[in-house]
Amino acid sequence: MKSKLLALLMLAAVAIAPARAQQAPSEIRIGQLYASSGPYASISMPVYDAFKLWVDEVNAKGGVAMQAFGGKRIPIKLISYDDQSSTATAATLYNQLITQDHVDLLVADSGSVLTSVGVPIAKEHKQFLFDVSGTGAAFFSEDNPYIALMADPVSTIWPHYISDFLNDEGYKEGIRTVAILYSTNDFTGTQAAALKGFFERDKKVKVIYYQGVPTSTSNYTVLINNIAAQNPDAVLELGYVGNDIAFLRNLQDSGNQFRFVFSIYAGTEMEEIEKNVGVSAMKNIFSYVPASNYEYKAEEGMSQKEFKAAWEKKYPPGSGVAFGANAIYGYMTGVVVQKTLETTRSLRQMDIHDAVFGLSGKLKTLDGTFELRKDGAQIGEVTPLGQLQEAGKDKLDLIAVYPPDLAHGKAILGK
Repeated sequence: MKSKLLALLMLAAVAIAPARAQQAPSEIRIGQLYASSGPYASISMPVYDAFKLWVDEVNAKGGVAMQAFGGKRIPIKLISYDDQSSTATAATLYNQLITQDHVDLLVADSGSVLTSVGVPIAKEHKQFLFDVSGTGAAFFSEDNPYIALMADPVSTIWPHYISDFLNDEGYKEGIRTVAILYSTNDFTGTQAAALKGFFERDKKVKVIYYQGVPTSTSNYTVLINNIAAQNPDAVLELGYVGNDIAFLRNLQDSGNQFRFVFSIYAGTEMEEIEKNVGVSAMKNIFSYVPASNYEYKAEEGMSQKEFKAAWEKKYPPGSGVAFGANAIYGYMTGVVVQKTLETTRSLRQMDIHDAVFGLSGKLKTLDGTFELRKDGAQIGEVTPLGQLQEAGKDKLDLIAVYPPDLAHGKAILGK
């Protein structure tokens, strides 16, 4: 009897020993894609540059202190490839990072288009994907535990402050009809469908124009004239940076005016849009107010002011690297990665999953409260609705105008 008990104890000790005596790796390999050229470069490069800033910050301290290895600091090795805004190239490179570079953690490129090809690849290889800003609803399902959205709310809930404002304050001011023009991709297509659903549910503001166009669209003149013919009170244009630049230029040239005009990137990448369209084309445009223009109390990582100072030291004004929402997204993703590595039981992918989800509702960064739905969709970090209002000669401020508890000013509606 005693010999059997001794044998069982010895077996238990052998089973437990590896967990207690995990050998610390010499480095943590993080794989990431970026786009230095093409239509998504303007949202991808700020994410990549900010993530590199985080890597440098961590490595300057000797690395991440990991509980799984007794608190030892382990440096980060960033393995990154340029997908040049091509989904085909991105698919090849996601595979390369997983199967050839054998990265410990995988970080997606910015936006839904370049994330879309990585989601099934990561799932197939059982590699957890840190999805920076791919908000397409189709990415998240209960049968895929290998993804979590970092820095934006999922597109099915992100735009609800737009419809809430129009159905509330807009309706009181006579807003009755809306036109929705969107680019047909996972990011903006999902937002458009969500908005249409919100308006139909609330039965106050009526959608009288709903049109999808290719993301490659670069001239909106005919589309704007078609919208004007319907005479809507509000116009929502949902596209990527290049779409917004073309739309705002063409809208100004057309001479058409609407009481409410919304553009995603007029606010979220204000520097980039202003450089390309000018202040006059952006005046009184509504947009999201990102954390680059709104201060949240950060309990982990740098505050917004600290991060902007660090950003401008590393990438001085005039260097061509724009500061905006995507810079926040890249750094904030680094903070999530850091807390994940600090708390994970091991580098096994489901342990990585458990560590990420263990942060949900508890982690507060410069981007707000990180909170995940059980399928990995982000349901925290919902950005207020804002408006680009005049603040002196050739100067605009992005003012949060809705919801009331987050507002810093009052919306200005056209006549």
